Amino acid sequence: MSRRYSRITGTGSHLPPRRVTNADLVAELAARGIETSDDWIVERTGIRARHLAAPDVPASDLAVPAARAALAAAGREPGDIDLIIVATSTPDMVFPSTAAIVQHKLGMAGCPVFDVQAVCSGFVYALTVADALIANGTANRALVIGAEVFSRILDWSDRTTCVLFGDGAGAVVLEASDQPGILATDLHADGKYVDILCVPGGVSGGQVLGDPLLKMDGQAVFKLAVGVLDKAARAVLAKAGKTEADIDWLIPHQANLRIMQGTAKKLHLPLDKVIVTVHEHGNTSAASIPLALDHGVRSGQIQAGQTLLLEGVGGGFTWGAVLLNM
Repeated sequence: MSRRYSRITGTGSHLPPRRVTNADLVAELAARGIETSDDWIVERTGIRARHLAAPDVPASDLAVPAARAALAAAGREPGDIDLIIVATSTPDMVFPSTAAIVQHKLGMAGCPVFDVQAVCSGFVYALTVADALIANGTANRALVIGAEVFSRILDWSDRTTCVLFGDGAGAVVLEASDQPGILATDLHADGKYVDILCVPGGVSGGQVLGDPLLKMDGQAVFKLAVGVLDKAARAVLAKAGKTEADIDWLIPHQANLRIMQGTAKKLHLPLDKVIVTVHEHGNTSAASIPLALDHGVRSGQIQAGQTLLLEGVGGGFTWGAVLLNM
């Protein structure tokens, strides 16, 4: 009996129509008495703009058009899908899962659906789970989606965090194949770092307990991120019997240009082998990797047969990598 593999057969993405440049954001914050500048944001993050969803637009409304675009690219219909996984830290509601809401909005029923919550590593985690479920025969064709509306959980009085994030969604269709697509995966977490990136609030009895807005120790995250991403990258290369020279494209979580540059440097990869969208999207958490992947595919940079390294790091503290052939 031949081994089952999984391959990405289509990618898609969706951004809210409202594009907010640094200049726009600086003006909005100044009206609230908060000082920052385009130079300050660009120098520290590489971000020049981000897209923000309207107040009545939930994560599922971003996920659905991204999913439809991925389905169209794969030549599939919603009814061809037998698994949906949505990576999100900003779900539509406490329950049911955003994946269930997406399933309904796509006109589907019957197949298993669930959310994965690993913050900015969420898409890497979700892709790994989908690959495993396809490999063991539980599913044949999966929709794996990263969708976020991080603008809902930002403290707009904190200039060190509110300038970093954006909203959006990215999706892939992952299908069973007799040829290797996903070559290796590597996932990790360390809960002792919970406090350096978190939303320390909850709901009880209809009331918010704690603080429902994002808190981040940027320096601590930066120090951890470069090191753990390098280890995860080397782990998937070793598992797949590959080397740095085999990587055609690095598609990292789009959090901070300096983190991405540091990761590429450790892997001896030139920056022209890194897909970068952080300057236009900001940090879209679990949506950032599939957004960047779709951009790379639709821009013609990523070609069939190339080897891609996807890696993410996020609150939890979580991190991981996926090595795959397109």
